[in-house]
This record gives sequence, structure tokens and C-alpha cells, in this order.
Amino acid sequence: MRIAIIGGGIAGLSAAYDLAQAKQAGAAVEYELYEADSRLGGVLSSEAIDGTVLEHGPDSFLTEKPAAAQLCRELGLEADLISSNDASRKTFILVRNRLVALPDGLMFLIPTKLIPTALTGLFSLGTKLRMARELLLQPKSHSEDESVAALVKRHYGQETVDRLADPLLSGIYGGDASQLSAQSVLPRLVEMEARYGSLTRAMLAGRRAMRAAQGKSGGAKPIFTTLRHGLQQMVDAMTARLESDRLHVKSPIVAVEREGDGWLVKSLDRSERFDAVIVATPAWASAILLKPIDRELGRELGEIPYTSSITVNLVYDEVELGRLPKGFGFLVPAVEKRALLACTFVHRKFSGRTAPGKAVLRAFLGGAHNEELLAESDEALGNLVREELRQILSITAVPELVQVRRWRRAMAQYAVGHKARLRRIRVRLDELPGLHLVGNAYDGIGISDCIRLGRQAATELVAACENYAPR
Repeated sequence: MRIAIIGGGIAGLSAAYDLAQAKQAGAAVEYELYEADSRLGGVLSSEAIDGTVLEHGPDSFLTEKPAAAQLCRELGLEADLISSNDASRKTFILVRNRLVALPDGLMFLIPTKLIPTALTGLFSLGTKLRMARELLLQPKSHSEDESVAALVKRHYGQETVDRLADPLLSGIYGGDASQLSAQSVLPRLVEMEARYGSLTRAMLAGRRAMRAAQGKSGGAKPIFTTLRHGLQQMVDAMTARLESDRLHVKSPIVAVEREGDGWLVKSLDRSERFDAVIVATPAWASAILLKPIDRELGRELGEIPYTSSITVNLVYDEVELGRLPKGFGFLVPAVEKRALLACTFVHRKFSGRTAPGKAVLRAFLGGAHNEELLAESDEALGNLVREELRQILSITAVPELVQVRRWRRAMAQYAVGHKARLRRIRVRLDELPGLHLVGNAYDGIGISDCIRLGRQAATELVAACENYAPR
């Protein structure tokens, strides 16, 4: 069985890796991977400069989702897996140009400790009283999808949406809480509401169960995990396990056609026939390729919204930088009307990735509200970030290095109705045997999600080889 993989990000690479492993084990599979860019890895990109690791895209993955760590162990990178410094973890929210710490006991969006919630300056008295009354809500289920903002507002009020839900989700998705699907983005909260009514009561029950489980397993796991030398390590280690002559960079695919029970894949300089195709490009790019084959499928893919993001790394002499708030960084609500979405104090989040005496601040811009910033020059973006950091953190030091990266239309948005859209997409795929869609547009935006989907597609195709008869 010959399989084409279109897209060399982490999802496509993971599929190629599993196919290569299966081939080595004796499976009758061959693969070719095509990537339009000059490098593999997609948004996973990092480099070390004078002993300091700088991530251009994501800097870590969620520990609770096992696929990324499992892949790292298979690649021989287990010794380089490092955990976030959760003992020092504190996140701030910018409120009227003042940084306010998230109260202790806040589990994502849900307050679970009375005194810290009562004393925090993050919420007004009216919101705190509403949070107390929320404990009285009775179970209620909603058959129709709704936005995260609608769900949170119904329980805790608009101020909680503005100061908590929107900045947290903007930091993860680069999106808008009023547009994101509660069923797809926060399915646990939807289930909790149906069972308990009060999200706070539900989270307290979950917290008790979690503590019991932690007692049996030996303690809480760190929230984030990364690689000592940057997430590029994963990309490089995977690429080294693949056949170099099967990897085609600078090879954009211009057309995919159905040919009998197979597929014709056309790049700029070649046209090849395959038995199956794994499409690992962003949904908007997949839509362009697949619309001539199935108009409805192309339309559904093309309507999955995306936002762009900008990362700005700033490297400072730690002494010149001065004192920072104790924590991992801060988030900026959209109502603050700033360019910054968030800022991470990288040298605090992970140990051993920053040269001695140096400090790294990583700023995030763009998202659903500031797409126009992509048109600004690197110098203008760097100056903009430095000015906002001066206003927020009183930083006047000149950074030794400013590094800007743009990620255009890279962050899929799970808008209201996303689950229903996925069901319609699966119906169309059932009519196109051998076609698989993987990536962050479908069932999870994280690194582990993309790895899981890529490997799952490869596993299904290898299983089909048992009944495959070469023509």
C-alpha cells in the first residue's frame, strides 16, 4: 500500500513515523511526505542561542495528555523531558493596568476555595456574591451547543467572562470566548452542569476524587512538560528515523484527484498514484485541495475558522531587567484594549533552558482581535511589545535580543457547532475510502492531540494492509 502524507507538521510527521515503524516491522506499506515549507515540524520550531533555548511556537505540551511524552520516550528522548516549575506557578491577569494574581484554588475557570475568592481583587463584590449563589444551581442540560462565554456568564456573570474566560482561552486558542464552542472546548464543564448544576460543586467533587487518586499515585503531575533543548528535538529525532528520500520539502501539492479506487497526488514537478492519502494541512488548505473531489467536504473544511499569532522572544541581562512579579507570567483581557495577549517569564517556567544570568520574556500578540498586527514590521512589533512591558512591568532595560515569529492562520477555532460540523465531515469521509484528515482542526489543538491523530490514521491504514491485495 502506497500512502501520501500531505503536510509535514507534527501530525504528518507522526503519521510518517508510525508508517516507517510498521514498514520496518514487515508491513507492506510505502509512504511519501510532502511539505510546502522549506522545513519540517510546522509550528514546532526552536533554537539555542548562547545557551538559551528560544521557542518560536509552543513551548510545551500538557502532561495529562500522554501522546507527546510517549513519542519522546520511543525516540530515546526520555532523559531530556523536563517538567514545569509548578511550585512557583502563579499567573496574573491585567486589570486596569494592574497585575492581579489568579486566586488560589481556581481550577481553570472555577473557584474552589472560599477565602481566596472572597479576598481577590480580580472580581467585584457583585461577582463574588454571584459566585456564592452559583452553588445553589440545580442540574440542567442543554441539547444545543453554546459559546463558552454564554456558559460562563450564566453561572458567574459577564465580569468573569471578561477577566477570566476570555484571557485564558485567548492564551490557549488565540480565540474569542463568545465564539468558541462550550461542547468542544470545555466538554467537562458541560457534563458537570448536566450532572451537578453548580460548576463549583462539581469541581469540588472532582477535586476530592483527584486528591484521592494522587494519594495512590504518589502526588500531582506537573501541568506542562517540554524538552531540555527545545521541542525541535522531537522533530529532529523523528525526522532522523524516516527515509530522507521519502521526505519532500518545498513541495506544495497543487491537486488531489480520485482515480478509480486510488488517489492521484500532484505536486509542482510530479504526479504519483497512491492507495491512500493522509491530509495533515490546516483545514483551510485542505479545503482547497479537496473541494474539487467533494464540494460539501471542501465547504465544511473551509468554514472552520482560524486565527493567527505572533510570538516575540526578548532576552535580557537578568540584573538589568530588574524584579518581576513572582510567577510564570500574565494574561491580558481583550477589554484592556492592548496589543499583548500574554507574556511568559520563560526562565521561571522551566529550569535549565536559559543561560546563567539571562532572563527570557515571551510575548504573544495577534489572536481574534488583532490580526492587523501581522502586517507590522519586526522592529515595530518589538517596539510595541517593549512599550507595553514598560507600562505594565516598568521594564526600561534594553533587551539583548528581540526575535519575532508570525504564524499565519495557524490556530484552529472550535466555533459553536464544531461537533456537528465534525459529524458532517465524517459522513463525507465515509464516501472517500483511503482519505484521512489529521491536525489541530478536528479533535484537539495541542501537540499531543495532533500526534495522537497522526498515529491513529497510520495505524488504521496499516491494519487495512492485512486485507490489501496489490493490483
